[in-house]
Amino acid sequence: MQNPSELIIFTHLRRIHKRVFTSCPSIHLGNNKNPSSSLSQNGIFASCSLLTVILLFALSFTCLYNWDFNSHHMYSISNVLNDNDSVGAVVDVDDDDILGDWNGECDVSIGKWVRDEGFRVLYNATECPFAEQGFDCLGNGRKDRGYLEWRWKPKNCEIPRRLDVGAVLEYLRGKRVAFVGDSLSRTQWESFICMMMAGVEDRKSVYEVNGNEITKRIRFLGVRFGSHNFTVEFHRSVFLGLIGPAPRKAPKRVRSTLRIDEMDDASKKWEGADVLVFNTGHWWTKTKLFEMGTYFQVDGSVKLGMPIMTALKLTLETWASWVDSAVNPNKTRLFFRTFESAHWSDASRVKCKVTVHPTTRTKGRDRNPISDIILNVVKNMTVPVTPLHVTPMGAYRSDAHVGRWSDNPLVTDCSHWCLPGLPDTWNEFLLFHLLGKDALSP
Repeated sequence: MQNPSELIIFTHLRRIHKRVFTSCPSIHLGNNKNPSSSLSQNGIFASCSLLTVILLFALSFTCLYNWDFNSHHMYSISNVLNDNDSVGAVVDVDDDDILGDWNGECDVSIGKWVRDEGFRVLYNATECPFAEQGFDCLGNGRKDRGYLEWRWKPKNCEIPRRLDVGAVLEYLRGKRVAFVGDSLSRTQWESFICMMMAGVEDRKSVYEVNGNEITKRIRFLGVRFGSHNFTVEFHRSVFLGLIGPAPRKAPKRVRSTLRIDEMDDASKKWEGADVLVFNTGHWWTKTKLFEMGTYFQVDGSVKLGMPIMTALKLTLETWASWVDSAVNPNKTRLFFRTFESAHWSDASRVKCKVTVHPTTRTKGRDRNPISDIILNVVKNMTVPVTPLHVTPMGAYRSDAHVGRWSDNPLVTDCSHWCLPGLPDTWNEFLLFHLLGKDALSP
C-alpha cells in the first residue's frame, strides 16, 4: 500500500512537469539572426533544461515507490472532506488514456471516487420488491456500509450529488425503457427500478407485467409504473447474437453455435423502445463458450479456430447493422455500456476478496479489450449511440462486489455488484445523458 503523502507528491510533480514542457518555448538554435535574442533564448533554454532534469530526477525517484506497473493510470489519495469532517479519500482516474469527449459532450467516465459520508442512497434493496435477494448485500449479512459512502465526481462536469427522482419520473411518463444483455444488465435494470420507486407514493402501482418474480431464469421481465404510464424492461441476451443447434456434420465437440452474423431471435421485441441500453461481455470467455460446447458459426459454417475477440467484433458489427435497419433514431435513444470490471483473485474465478475501501491499484482492470471493441464499433456507427464507459471507474471498486453476501454464501462473487451500489452510478450516467443536470438536484 502506497504512502498517501508520497502519492500526492508524485501527482504534484507530474503536473509541474507537464507545465514545464508546456511553458518552455520552442527554440531553434542557429536560425536566429539577432545575437542578443539568441543569447536570451539560450538562457531560457538552459533554465528550462535544468529544471526539467531536476523534475525528471524527482519523478524517477518517486516512480520507484509509487507507480503501479500493472495499471495504465496514476492515482492519488488525499483528504477531501472539510476540516470538521472525518478524513476521506479520493481515488482519481487520470484522463491521459481514457476516452475523451464524445460528440462534444462531457465525458462523465473521467473523474474520481470521492468519499462522502453525507451521501445517501435512494433505496433499501430489502424493501424493493424488484431487487434480487442475491444482490442485497446488507440484507444478506454485510456489516460494513462504507462502500455506500463513495460517489462519482466527473472531472469536467458539474453533477450535483442528489438525483431528482420526480423530474426523472416526469421525463419517463408514457415511455418505454429497455435493458438488453446479461446478468449485469439485469442488475442495472433492478437498480433503475428501485431508484425510480423512491419517488412513487403508491408502491402497488408498480408491478411486473406478467406477474413474474425477479429471477435470472426468465428471458423477459417488464415492470410497469402505472402512476406515470411507463415500462422498464429487461431482455436477456448474453451474446446479442443468435444461439442455435449445431449443424448436422459438425464435430462432436460442437453442441451449439453462436451465429455471429444473425441477431438474437428476440431482437424484434427490442424495437420501438424510447430508450435502449445494451451490454455484453461476461459470457465471452472460453469457459462460457468452448468448454460448454458452443462455437461460432457464419453462413452455416462452424469456425472452430476463430478467436473470441474476433467473434465479438463481428457480432457487434452485426448488431450495428441491425441498429441501422431496425431502430428509428428520431424516437429511440441508444446506449451501450462497456465491460464491468471484476476483481477475482485468480484466473479460475473461484476466489475473491471484497475489500473494505476502494483499491488504489487497478492492476490493468481500467482497460479491457471487450470495452475497446465496443467503443470502436459504436464510434463508427451511422446511428448515434452513446457509450456508458464504466470500465475505468469500476476498476477501483473492489469493495462493492457481492462477495459472500449473496443468497448462496458458499459461493463468492466478484463479478456482480451489491444493490444499492455501483449500478446506481451507471444509471446516473444514463440519466445525465438523457436529461442533463435536470435529472439531479443539489
